[in-house]
Amino acid sequence: METAPRSEPATAIPGLTPPRPVIWPPRARKTLSNGLEIVLVESHNIPKFTGQLFFRSGNAVTAATSPGLADMVATVMRTGTTVRTSRQIEEDLRRMGADLSSGADADTSVISFSGLVDSSKYLLRLVSELAQQASFPADEFERERRQLVEGLRIERTTPGFLAGERLRRVLFGTHPYGTVSPTEAQVENYGLAQLVDFYRQIYRPGNALLVMVGDFPPQAMLEQVENVFGSWADSKVPEAPNPPLPDLHSRRVYLVHLPGAVQAQVLVGNRAITRKHPDWLPLTLANSIYGGAFNSRLVMNIREQKGYTYSPRSGAHPLRQHGYFSISAAVRNDVVAATLTEIFYEIDRMRSTPVGEDELADARNYLSGIFSLGLATQDGLAGQLATSTLERLPEDYLETYRERILALMAADVQDAAQKYFDSANAQIVIVGERAQIETQAALFGKMEVYDAQGNRI
Repeated sequence: METAPRSEPATAIPGLTPPRPVIWPPRARKTLSNGLEIVLVESHNIPKFTGQLFFRSGNAVTAATSPGLADMVATVMRTGTTVRTSRQIEEDLRRMGADLSSGADADTSVISFSGLVDSSKYLLRLVSELAQQASFPADEFERERRQLVEGLRIERTTPGFLAGERLRRVLFGTHPYGTVSPTEAQVENYGLAQLVDFYRQIYRPGNALLVMVGDFPPQAMLEQVENVFGSWADSKVPEAPNPPLPDLHSRRVYLVHLPGAVQAQVLVGNRAITRKHPDWLPLTLANSIYGGAFNSRLVMNIREQKGYTYSPRSGAHPLRQHGYFSISAAVRNDVVAATLTEIFYEIDRMRSTPVGEDELADARNYLSGIFSLGLATQDGLAGQLATSTLERLPEDYLETYRERILALMAADVQDAAQKYFDSANAQIVIVGERAQIETQAALFGKMEVYDAQGNRI
């Protein structure tokens, strides 16, 4: 008679090993006589380099008069210089095996580039031309303007965009951060002279930061940078306005009517802090536990347990002058009220009850781990260096990040939640078919209703 094979004894899941130290490569810093700030870092993984030329001005500078102008300037600037046409730029990039893009957000404008180290001299010359000698061809300007108008028409049918636009307006009012996009009429009123004027004022070395990471000796690369950018003339740069913010008291609901929407976009938010604030890391950890990670409480609740949505998310958003905290979920029309109930339940639980040690340890290790992973590529390292330098963070901010995250305790998380998860004064935006969601939305506060163009109805 055969006997059943003996089962192997269960083995315990091994614990996490201590985090390996991050070996920080040598960093070279210099500020040229014209004010250009330079950060260079050696990274010999591959024979390439990555660079970003930032300008500390973006859409906020002209938000009151020409919203989105910095973005349009960055786009059209990329299409030609006094030396090269758009086609020549593309051909030269292909010849060098290089990539180059440009863009802008509320606080910065940037030219991003990467290529083989052997072509660094030629690629830097192209970047310098774009930063100093952009020609703004009229035909390219008209083409980009038409594309932007078409893009805006599509955005006005997108629930996520409409929710984000309304929340920013509610949180920041007439501050530049309250305007996230121009209207079609505003884009139609853009003039080529406006773009050129913004470019000449903002694209200046004293307003710029050049970060480069790659397979190069820093001193030799610094000499290349000085040869290319050293003669760039500086001038005074206008600052973005910083008017007072609106007073926000008690929960309010803003319903954006999107006819025919088959589901609702829910967005909850309140003002918070910037990355320079001492509470930034505790807030980052609290957000990860609440809704900022895939195993967070919000995900486990309204995705895994209740099936209301596929990808709920929370985030802490640091801008230069202010910051905000938000929670988002796209849900079925019939569970809008139930979703908001769980969102606030999890907020209030974070505020009232200390997080357990196992959950806390998991979240600390998660943030420490993704930080380390983010430094594994040239792009990731350049991005971290750019952020810490642009925000004027402490010199050792990156080197001590993991240590400071791992030292946070449950009391730090609860304190951050009590300060920055402002449950009582949260602002609620819901985008969807009014007839399907209005009754549910009204349960959570005094309500205002808007159309997709931002008009109150």
